[in-house]
Amino acid sequence: MTYREFLQTKVELAKESGFGVNPEEINPALKPHQRDAVAWALKGGKRALFESFGLGKTVQEIEFCRLAAEHIGGQALIVLPLGVKQEFTRDAVELLGYEKPVYCRTMQEVRETDAQIILTNYERVRDGDIDPKYFQATSLDEASVLRSFGSKTYQTFLDKFRGVPYKLVATATPSPNKYKELIHYAGYLEIMDTGQALTRFFQRDSTKANNLTLYPNQEDEFWMWVSSWALFITKPSDLNPEYSDEGYDLPPLEVRTHEIPVEYGKAEDKDGQLSLFTQAAAGLKDAAKVKRDSIAARTEKMKEIVDASPGEHFVIWHDLEDERNAIKKALPEVKDIYGAMDYDKREQRVIDFSDGKIRLFATKKSLSGSGCNFQRHCHREIFMGIDYEFNDFIQAIHRCYRFLQREKVIIDVIYMENEREIWKALLEKWKNHNHMVEKMIAIVKKYGLNGTNKEKKMERKMGVKGTREERTVKGNHYTAVYGDCVEETREMEENSVDLIHTSIPFGNHYEYSANYNDFGHNQNTERFFEQMDYLTPELLRVLRPGRVAAVHVKDRVLFGNATGTGMPTIEPFHAICIEHYMKHGFQYFGMITVVTDVVRENNQTYRLGWTEQCKDGSKMGVGCPEYILLFRKLPSDHSKAYADTPVTKSKEEYTRAQWQIDAHAYWRSSGDRLIRKEELENLSVDNLQAVYREYSRGHVYDYKEHVALAKKLDEHGKLPAIFMVVAPGSWNQMEVWDDINRMKTLNTTQSRRRKQMHVCPLQIDIVERIINRYSNEGDVVYDPFGGLMTVPMTAIKMGRYGIGCELNWDYFRDGVGYLQAAEIEADTPTLFDFLGDAS
Repeated sequence: MTYREFLQTKVELAKESGFGVNPEEINPALKPHQRDAVAWALKGGKRALFESFGLGKTVQEIEFCRLAAEHIGGQALIVLPLGVKQEFTRDAVELLGYEKPVYCRTMQEVRETDAQIILTNYERVRDGDIDPKYFQATSLDEASVLRSFGSKTYQTFLDKFRGVPYKLVATATPSPNKYKELIHYAGYLEIMDTGQALTRFFQRDSTKANNLTLYPNQEDEFWMWVSSWALFITKPSDLNPEYSDEGYDLPPLEVRTHEIPVEYGKAEDKDGQLSLFTQAAAGLKDAAKVKRDSIAARTEKMKEIVDASPGEHFVIWHDLEDERNAIKKALPEVKDIYGAMDYDKREQRVIDFSDGKIRLFATKKSLSGSGCNFQRHCHREIFMGIDYEFNDFIQAIHRCYRFLQREKVIIDVIYMENEREIWKALLEKWKNHNHMVEKMIAIVKKYGLNGTNKEKKMERKMGVKGTREERTVKGNHYTAVYGDCVEETREMEENSVDLIHTSIPFGNHYEYSANYNDFGHNQNTERFFEQMDYLTPELLRVLRPGRVAAVHVKDRVLFGNATGTGMPTIEPFHAICIEHYMKHGFQYFGMITVVTDVVRENNQTYRLGWTEQCKDGSKMGVGCPEYILLFRKLPSDHSKAYADTPVTKSKEEYTRAQWQIDAHAYWRSSGDRLIRKEELENLSVDNLQAVYREYSRGHVYDYKEHVALAKKLDEHGKLPAIFMVVAPGSWNQMEVWDDINRMKTLNTTQSRRRKQMHVCPLQIDIVERIINRYSNEGDVVYDPFGGLMTVPMTAIKMGRYGIGCELNWDYFRDGVGYLQAAEIEADTPTLFDFLGDAS
């Protein structure tokens, strides 16, 4: 396989594993958009229907299961939330004209029936003995239960449904809280491993575990990938402009908020100290206390709303049993349901309210918030309280706010003054949900349901434009190339490099660019090393005989919820690297261990917590140090093993003291490194002022560069109107003072747009020691993963010639700036320049 062919295998849309269905085989009762969706899902085999409320997901699920079961032979299973069985039964019989689906509680009941479609509840699969692998096709209704990766339902279903030939999930709210929740469906559908998808599309916050956000430069590709296995539509015309939207216009929606004032000065903390009031947003315990203490006030407001509209039907949503009792006492007419109630009685009350036989219905979102259709006789909903669960909230709203609703839907939300932040959080999640749906619909409209042009669209991100000469910047002491290091190293002469020093990407841990050539853009560690198989032989070829390749690596933490072990484990990445380089002819001759900060690492991974250690020390490992792996290309003469051109030092310049410290396999580092542009842009203004002053003193002044920097700072809100942040520094400190700090009275906040991407960026002092030990002055030092060009920049400062290759354009551009600064022997700003006193 050529390198280009390997890269093309990275273009990954969901594979089709189903069959094409003749449109005439689909039940004619289905509307055009429903027929298209069923045919698309059957061809894909494992797909998701993320359609808006009221578009008929129920009949699509039934038809998908029927046709899949007929095609492959066998039975199909539809898994439902509690209280939804009657909706499927009604649609199967009355709309589609099929036999009534059979509801089964156990596998024995399943085996005793020859019904083609079996209905059951989530609890029967998760906690009972219903075995999904017995069925040829399955569908999960209201599948948003899968969105939480660590939940018992998700972990159980991931294993129990693995290998089922035809799988469908259906929900209108697939990702109510964060976009990364979408990948959990991909894991369940066996589209892509959850850990792989996280690495592919989401960036990690190096200071806080589990804080993942979508890479800005990966957003288009992420939505394109999702659209290859999930269908988002809000109305039929989203799928085909020729389809009629008649009957699919949502009614007006009015959300009325009722914020009830709190009683000040009554709150008391655990130490007996009085405060103004308990803040519900502070935590679960405080939120629960606010709920309990405010039942009477919220019930009074609820009764006031109901009494003001005596002829209208209401569904009253509550969360606590005490709330249910208060509702019953305030409004004796209310019919309620609760978890301990007989299931048949509970189901009948849901049906009666849906049919208009009950005027006031009190229920929990967990019981009736999903799958129930109340729009025929009810257009009023009251939320007795709020919490952070947006999925439950939006699902409950859409029990009445649906197609075929003839009245304006009025939602009354009751909350306490000290729950205001919770309400704001719900509104923010609502906005994000709408943005996601709009993004996906736009893709469907642009590329069509089957998206024949999607793959070509994604392929355009492969490679870089321009000839090698156009992408190369040269100085007297350096060469920097913008491109793929495999292709660029192939262009280098054999035996032309004296030292290779680099920090390789850590498997599929991060992606550094929106480019398929990116080594971080791989499915897993195995695929990463498949790409390395194209690079490493070239590195051996360009290295001079007898010389060294020093490779900076770190082992990877594998989290238990991704591996299924339930505990964090370690991938011995450094050991895999040793095996890889030796396979390609490098001679391994040692490893330097660089100590790291275990407290900081725990803040990133939460795997070494003191509390957990005290609970059970057996699950506790240790911190992961960094390693410099040392490899050598064999010299031409093996008799003494000296390099063809030895690295020589006089004992005067390389003392016994330095030798002893360097020869020790345990190194410390100051941690100083080059600063990235995004970090510079987000410095607090007082630090920025001091740093720019020092920068301008040591650099040749460039007016255009000065203006461009000030403009960029202004775009990020870092250019105050009352003083100058980027004033040029004085070259004559005797006559002109430039260090008067006018910022000391201002309170500024550092806001970071993007966090550190590399799991352990290469530190400058480590690079200096490696270059000093393994190269001579005048030697060529090469870093194929140049990044900000730390290695070639340090090489310049130490009298060597530096070469660096980088695929990320922003890093390349900034790295060239550092190389130019080093070449004119000016001081180059590093991370530590920003950590001192700015005065």
